[in-house]
Amino acid sequence: MRELVVDRRKVLAAAAVAGAGTVAAAVATRLPGGAHTEDMVPIDRRQAAGGPTAFANQDDSYAQAASGRPAAKAPPAPATLFASASEAAAHTKVTVPTILATDDPVVHLLRRATFGPTPATVAEVHSLGIDAWIDRQLAPDAIPDPEADTGWAAFPLASAPPAAVRAQIPRGNWDAMSDYGRATMTRQIWSRRQLYEVMVDFWSNHLNVPVSGEGVWDVGPSFHRDVVRAHALGSFTDMLLASGRHPAMLRYLSGSDSTRQAVNENWGRELLELHTVGVDGGYSEADVRNSAYILTGRITWPVPGGPAPEGEFYYAADRHWTGRVKVMGFSDANASAAGGLAVGDRYLRYLAAHPSTARTIARKLATRFVADVPPPTLVDRMAKAYLDGGTAIAPVLRIMFRSGEFWAAVGQKVRRPLENIMAAARAVGVRPGPDINHAISAYYRWAGDMGNAPIAWSAPNGYPDVHAAWRSSGMVVTLWDSHRDLVGGFDTGLVMTPPDQLAAGMPRGTVGEYVDSLCRALCLQTFRPAHRSALLAFVGAAPTTPSAAAGMPTKVLDVAALVLDSPYFMLR
Repeated sequence: MRELVVDRRKVLAAAAVAGAGTVAAAVATRLPGGAHTEDMVPIDRRQAAGGPTAFANQDDSYAQAASGRPAAKAPPAPATLFASASEAAAHTKVTVPTILATDDPVVHLLRRATFGPTPATVAEVHSLGIDAWIDRQLAPDAIPDPEADTGWAAFPLASAPPAAVRAQIPRGNWDAMSDYGRATMTRQIWSRRQLYEVMVDFWSNHLNVPVSGEGVWDVGPSFHRDVVRAHALGSFTDMLLASGRHPAMLRYLSGSDSTRQAVNENWGRELLELHTVGVDGGYSEADVRNSAYILTGRITWPVPGGPAPEGEFYYAADRHWTGRVKVMGFSDANASAAGGLAVGDRYLRYLAAHPSTARTIARKLATRFVADVPPPTLVDRMAKAYLDGGTAIAPVLRIMFRSGEFWAAVGQKVRRPLENIMAAARAVGVRPGPDINHAISAYYRWAGDMGNAPIAWSAPNGYPDVHAAWRSSGMVVTLWDSHRDLVGGFDTGLVMTPPDQLAAGMPRGTVGEYVDSLCRALCLQTFRPAHRSALLAFVGAAPTTPSAAAGMPTKVLDVAALVLDSPYFMLR
């Protein structure tokens, strides 16, 4: 096994030295055995670099703390808004250096708006058209989703309400949270509502309540079902109001512990700093204190025997702090304990519709879909759409897809580890099988080993979405192992595509044709000549050698795994 790893390192290092694009090179040259390994910076992915108060946002903190240099500038892009997404795709020229092919904008769209493009999804978008596909994805309830439903059903506690969770597992047991994380992976792999699943992942990090902690053992899954999934393509105002009454948020950020006699500022601070206006949104420490005052009285009982059923939201008027409150431009007499809940709802609506919140969400969306340092013109345009649409999310996404900045950003994002595993599973065509639980549990362990299990970031700021945060040798080696397991189908329980059928129906007569077809099947493009030569050197045959004579049927597992290991696949 060690010889195989060393050989694969040499191939990937060769690809890096051969001149990968700007972002790809930043990843590839930090692979073990590659060039410039002295630049490698191990990142502790369990906590934010520098802390949330050291920088304007978490992504910037990672980019600067990892490199010791200021964050990169936004990639050059035309600051143009087109009449439709298809028009933007057709008329935007990609000028940034990248190893990715730029001839088919549909592939770029699917790299960003799904958990990984496949030949079938590319064909679907070409058949429907870009605009019709986006319209369809923004109305997910109309899309049948049988395979994803089958995958979800393999983890019954993921759908169980809190009372049922408490009835079925011991107090404090993590089985329901683990079920929810694994069930989430099945939808990321098999759902036909891919843009919706991407947005669910986005909001799960924005309003982060990890399903991996003692405080939410029974209510964590319901938070992500009833708050995040219910509003992922709806209104942020509705989502924020729902989170403000959910037991999981109250427990996770200590809202339930806050009383008029002993105010806990945790939730009030994170609401401002992370969920809405942002650390540079213009609030003061006095505003943080008043934010906490406003939210007092919102509780949930952690044990049976309280004035409300265990684990349900309850407004305890006798715990609410009364007196005039002011947070930025919001003020209220807050004169009665009985009216405190309504004051809190008005406050949440104010924050949701604040211009600084619009910029926070626009920047984070642009970071997810466009570039680690998104173009300011695009952020401005998306923030305006957010405010004009009354905090509705779909109009913001539509503006983004109509913008030249989106279509010009090919190759400017790197997949996080979880997304890489999900994209690989989609690329090799795994399907639901007789033991979904067993196979998905293996995928869950891989993601956990890389610090990126679904909804498991312990800090309240959610997983970072810039490549500097995920740049480590251990992560890369674990990805390599997961790719080999996925291609070989070593974790049984799903219906797998045999390695020698990954490029079925494509030219495979010679070694060169076989390698090109594997690259097209898994990465939707052929590799640049120097990178193709590195793969051929690994096979040990000239490109014109007949595949059978070179033993390709027995080598295809290794070659296919290498294709997935490459920077071509690492890029989002």
